[in-house]
Amino acid sequence: MRLLPRSLFGRLVLILLCGLVLAQLVTAYLNLSERDQLLYRASGMQTAQRIADVSKLLDSVSPEERRRIVAVFDAPPLAISLERPALAPEGAPPEGDFRLAMFTTVLRYALGEGPRVQAVRATHAPERYAQLERPGPPHMPMMQRPGPGPGMQPMHAEGVFFVVQVALRDGALVTFDSLVSPEAAEMPLRFGLTLLVLLGTVVALSLVAVRWVTGPLSALATAAERLGEDIHRPPLPETGPLEARRAARAFNTMQQRLQRFIADRTRILTAMSHDLKTPITRLRLRTEMLDDDALRAKFSKDLEEMESMVTQTLDFMRDASAAEPVQRVDLMALLESLQRDYQDTGNAVEIEGRIAQPFNGRPLSLRRCLTNLLDNAIRYGKRATLRAEEAPEQITIRVLDEGPGMPEKEFERAFEPFFRGESSRSRETGGTGLGLGIARNIARAHGGDLELKNRPQGGLEAILSLPQATLRVPFASGTP
Repeated sequence: MRLLPRSLFGRLVLILLCGLVLAQLVTAYLNLSERDQLLYRASGMQTAQRIADVSKLLDSVSPEERRRIVAVFDAPPLAISLERPALAPEGAPPEGDFRLAMFTTVLRYALGEGPRVQAVRATHAPERYAQLERPGPPHMPMMQRPGPGPGMQPMHAEGVFFVVQVALRDGALVTFDSLVSPEAAEMPLRFGLTLLVLLGTVVALSLVAVRWVTGPLSALATAAERLGEDIHRPPLPETGPLEARRAARAFNTMQQRLQRFIADRTRILTAMSHDLKTPITRLRLRTEMLDDDALRAKFSKDLEEMESMVTQTLDFMRDASAAEPVQRVDLMALLESLQRDYQDTGNAVEIEGRIAQPFNGRPLSLRRCLTNLLDNAIRYGKRATLRAEEAPEQITIRVLDEGPGMPEKEFERAFEPFFRGESSRSRETGGTGLGLGIARNIARAHGGDLELKNRPQGGLEAILSLPQATLRVPFASGTP
């Protein structure tokens, strides 16, 4: 999916964040639900206690005084009436109506065992509660609730309405329309801040933990990338968790095996070079003793070709420039120097574009890379063009020729040892098929690459790309 992060760090962070947010939402929902129940219970206990106090007060006065007292206390959220008919006979509360059962229990406990009480849950709000705000007597703190002004009582339509009827000692019925409001159940600021602080703390710790876990993987990936630039780079530190130490140990073991393999191969090839040069030298001496000039010339040419093949093969297989230090190279001066050298030998080389910034690299190996490309271009196209391009992150040098080109399927094969893009190894074209492979090795050792491409107007284009980043590591081995 495109929305998923590409890195392991991003995916782990996304999973942890989603899990933490979901857990916080569920926790907040459960806490607020439980808090609503507790607030309803507290509000119901307060209302029940108020009903009990008013009932005891009315029971202690004469019927005439009851009306005056009722007129004073009759205000939402507790409406009082002395004229309401008796409620239907009390039955068992509906199953699952926890609030009614709890409210009735608290009410009977507050009234004591004397008065008879009956409570039912109203199916709809009484008409007196139609207006959400109603002025109340400011001198009655028991009846006050927070509102927009003095004596104002904001009512909440989502409250629970109960109808309570209490029988006094003289048989009179007092009916209470009470509202248990959840207005106080709104999430307080402190609770929200607590959740945010908890979420932020856990997220910060998770980021540190994920970075701690993925850090060794990033180091391993960086080491694997730089291994292609320098097989002799320092080994990875075997620190961190057990799995990270095992991965670093395995990587270091692999690097050591590669170093031994390349060293053994270099020693074998060096010995082969010594063994081959000795008979070639003897043959050269014997060739000089031939009387036939034409035959001597043929033998000399064959021996020169054999010696060239041995030398280029060794250069391809081993690191011939490992001791060359990295330095700032003026690539434009290097291209102009190559142009003069080829022009002195009668070959046409042109330069297009310009590179202003210096490049950190190894000048001798870069010169050899470009020389191999120019030799191919002149060998097959008679002339060559060097096109220099500079970008903020990359330098590109294109070597263009006017030769026949080659099929696209042979582009990668052209970098294989001894591959020739022609049907036969003619003496007219010469070469051993190692020049492109050596040039690509040098390009990749500098962190770049070498590619081939056919030109639309005919001919072949060798594209040498070099990164602008400073080359800090030693020169790479000669592996392709």
